[in-house]
Amino acid sequence: MEGYSNDHASVVGATAVQESVVEAIDVVRVYGEGDTAVNALRGVSVEIAPGRLTAVMGPSGSGKSTLMHILAGLDKPTSGSVRIAGTEITTLGDNDLTRLRRKHIGFIFQFFNLLPMLTARDNVLLPMTIAGEKPDDAYFDELIARVGLDDRLSHRPAELSGGQQQRVAIARALVSRPTVIFADEPTGNLDSRTSGEILDLMRGSVDEYGQTTVMVTHDARAAAMADRVLFLADGEIVKETGRTNQREILQIIDTLDLQ
Repeated sequence: MEGYSNDHASVVGATAVQESVVEAIDVVRVYGEGDTAVNALRGVSVEIAPGRLTAVMGPSGSGKSTLMHILAGLDKPTSGSVRIAGTEITTLGDNDLTRLRRKHIGFIFQFFNLLPMLTARDNVLLPMTIAGEKPDDAYFDELIARVGLDDRLSHRPAELSGGQQQRVAIARALVSRPTVIFADEPTGNLDSRTSGEILDLMRGSVDEYGQTTVMVTHDARAAAMADRVLFLADGEIVKETGRTNQREILQIIDTLDLQ
């Protein structure tokens, strides 16, 4: 893993003087017009620090998924600014935005989003294949071992359990060493035991690889793994906390009536 360690050291050195890898300023998102307009986000400002896991919580309709989609460049705000790795993304054209996402962003979704005709190995390598790049073999081997897929690389998604499919999705997100990973309810489709394993993998990627991660979740146990928790309600950040436990998170949700 010497190749990975050297590369990772340079990344850490680069981010040590960088205050944030993702920054949103006064982000507003309105869907529709007139009487039917829905204010999904109402002037949200947030900075995502490098090498940390940030959880975003809130009830259905709070704007948490909208915020993640805008931070990741999957949607554009009605107004406001979003920067990733120092680049303003709200003014980028589709092609430039695609290139930026390919270089800087990894995604983990609730329903895995694997291609059924590809093997686990090919699904993991898909972002690099699309970009015309080849993986670092040593890093790839370590990553596959860490997510527990050594004996599953030749299997297609239909031959894998839900937990194994999510492990493929995590490896796919990590393989290109993106600036930031966005995870949308990554344990929402898994049983309790498997959810715990997936959360441990995500926490490990932050602690051991310095992988900046933003996770949208409704699960207090998942949020308790984060270094920082943002609570949204009615399109606004109403509270945030540092790393805390599941009980305190549930108390905050209850106090703020965020059920």
